[in-house]
Amino acid sequence: MPTVTAAVPPRPFGTVLSAMVTPFTPDGSLDLAAAAALAEHLVATGHDGLVVSGTTGESPTTSDEEKDALLRAVLDAVGDRAVVVAGVGTNDTRHTVELARAAEKAGARGLLVVTPYYNKPPQAALLAHFTTVADATGLPVMLYDIPGRAGVPIETETLVRAGEHERVVAVKDAKGDLFASAQVLARTDLAYYSGEDALNLPLLALGGSGIVSVVSHVAGREYARMIAALDAGDLPAARALNARLLPAVRGIMTRTQGAVAVKAALELTGVLANRTVRQPLLPASGEEVGAIAADLALAGLDTSRSQTPQNA
Repeated sequence: MPTVTAAVPPRPFGTVLSAMVTPFTPDGSLDLAAAAALAEHLVATGHDGLVVSGTTGESPTTSDEEKDALLRAVLDAVGDRAVVVAGVGTNDTRHTVELARAAEKAGARGLLVVTPYYNKPPQAALLAHFTTVADATGLPVMLYDIPGRAGVPIETETLVRAGEHERVVAVKDAKGDLFASAQVLARTDLAYYSGEDALNLPLLALGGSGIVSVVSHVAGREYARMIAALDAGDLPAARALNARLLPAVRGIMTRTQGAVAVKAALELTGVLANRTVRQPLLPASGEEVGAIAADLALAGLDTSRSQTPQNA
């Protein structure tokens, strides 16, 4: 049976975006040279967008000054070869606005604004928060819906209302509720990006625009091919690529915390020189690294460039 080319959804921030980790030196200092090299590597391996200082970038434990320096280093490294989105969300609206304005000044192409976490604002307060941030700059905004971390979801009606703002153009969806996502897609022009690697293919099949991925750090080319297959209407090819990557999703998203696991994966694949994270996180243990290495191998991903023994 011939394939049927599907309608390509809007992609205001690109298609394959990495929720980029923040490299540190072994003593925990920000490593701008490694960040620039990582950004270059990601662009060379299938990414047309990068999210800097998101949760996977350990934004809770980097200072505002470090966030600014990191963003500028990545922008200098990739230029116009990728859409660089700055994570600016906090649980303080004033602070979020300050970070948004600093990101605009540095040259970011967009903003990622997470649901305010821990203080659990009601839906009217969420809408006011997002509107205030969107009003603060001229940059397009991607809302980040992740109730597992934030404590509250962005409800469907709130997303519909937020989408009426001219600069709220996208959602990074990590809610795990495909029915809710389908309703927003049906009722708005918001571009939906999968923020949960286990659900990348289902959300894309519903009309999602792309992915903001952790696993793509080591599988960017594969995810780019998967999305290209969907665009071409070749669902069997997309399913095959998704099935191949499931062990990598298991390794990076279930063995330990995501930033911890993907830094171990990047060390295993020779992209990062170490897997240092900042407390309260701790680096992956030798046992965890061994399990992640086995999962990457099952996904057909090369760990032969690693310089670290798996029991280190």
